[in-house]
Amino acid sequence: MAAAFLPPVIISAIWAFIGIVCPFFAKGPNRGIIQCCLMLTAACCWLFWLCCYMTQMNPLIGPNLSRNSILIIAKEWGNAIKEG
Repeated sequence: MAAAFLPPVIISAIWAFIGIVCPFFAKGPNRGIIQCCLMLTAACCWLFWLCCYMTQMNPLIGPNLSRNSILIIAKEWGNAIKEG
């Protein structure tokens, strides 16, 4: 159970650090723009990662193989299926 819980927490913590903590260290005449860029980058990258991660957890589309394809693959892999 911890294996499925750990990656989202770790990645969320990394992007939270970049989006919340790092903007406080921005310096220079364009401080506001740098802060905004850091926060937007963190939010967009985290959201993109989350969408990709969740899509891989439970894919909606699986392979659609014809019967002949399945028989050929099984034969090539050494698990010949007897037709009958």
